Amino acid sequence: MYKIDSIEIYYVEMPLIYPFRTAFGNDTVIGSILVKFNAGDFYGWGESSPWQYPTYSSEWARGTFLAIRDFLAPCLLSQSIESGQELQKKLYWVKGNYFAKAALDLAWWDLYAKSLNQPLWQVIGGQGDTVEVGADFGIMDTIDDLIKTMEVAVQQGYKRIKLKYRPGWELEMIRAVRNSFPKTVIHVDCNSAYTLDNLLMFQELDQYNLAMIEQPLMHDDLIDHAELQRHLRTPICLDESITSTDHVRKAAKVKACGWINIKPGRVGGITNAIAIHDASQAAGIPCWIGGMLESAVGGAFCLSLATLPNVKYPSDIFPTERFYRKDLGCPPMALSGPSLMHLSSNPGIGVEPDPNQLKKLTVDSVKLTA
Repeated sequence: MYKIDSIEIYYVEMPLIYPFRTAFGNDTVIGSILVKFNAGDFYGWGESSPWQYPTYSSEWARGTFLAIRDFLAPCLLSQSIESGQELQKKLYWVKGNYFAKAALDLAWWDLYAKSLNQPLWQVIGGQGDTVEVGADFGIMDTIDDLIKTMEVAVQQGYKRIKLKYRPGWELEMIRAVRNSFPKTVIHVDCNSAYTLDNLLMFQELDQYNLAMIEQPLMHDDLIDHAELQRHLRTPICLDESITSTDHVRKAAKVKACGWINIKPGRVGGITNAIAIHDASQAAGIPCWIGGMLESAVGGAFCLSLATLPNVKYPSDIFPTERFYRKDLGCPPMALSGPSLMHLSSNPGIGVEPDPNQLKKLTVDSVKLTA
């Protein structure tokens, strides 16, 4: 591999078309970090979106920018890194900070794939250049608004729909949705909003033929999820709780879930995401790929991961027009058919930041040189 001569770091804020409402709050702007590795004649881009506030995880965009600038990126300057595993070892001394590590890991993989003159999805062993994606809806002003929006998605041919779920937007909402869409594949995402004290509510939810219940309990829990799963027919999907292959092993041992959602930002990058995918496959737990409303730069990495063989459910990867008036990445994310996205055949991820949008949305930036 080529020696990393310089690293550019950008903290950007991307305004959403409308607020994205979840169990952990309402967001109008997505805070994201973009990183560029420069190595000889090659370069690679990465993106990690922990959001503006430490609500989904303990990380947030400004803190991630500082962690990369002050601690992580300096470890990689002037280094010739031969593999993702080698990069992760150089960053291992810093505890946690998965989103920060992910931005660097992703930039390395884009650089590496470009040096091989191959698209990233081929480099990581993807099974094809088309992936299935689903529609995802946050909490809305009224249930009627949600049903009208879902009608559009169903007419567009989306093969599954994910609904955010939180106290005050739960059983009444699901009851109305199921009455309107009795055969549509639907699952709910709780974003850690509940405890085992809510068992009776989950047992009632169990009646609505959902594909899965995503992360119902604490963000770092496995044991209570296993207890909840014993009382439900509907499979539990773990998201926030899975940040390593060790967590996969423990979740499988206690039978805490039937699905695992892999987000490259949450787990520290493509290197760790592939390892979690492989460990899940070995444990007999199917996966799907999630996202953090990244630009098309980050979304391209999610698409690459979604080509792996143990991804068995339409992933959370969205066309640009769903959330942004203009994508920071170029080309923007777009559907290639009903519930389908096509991957680029260009070397690397096939996406780069639009220079004008990057300049417009950048809050802070720095270039580190060897």
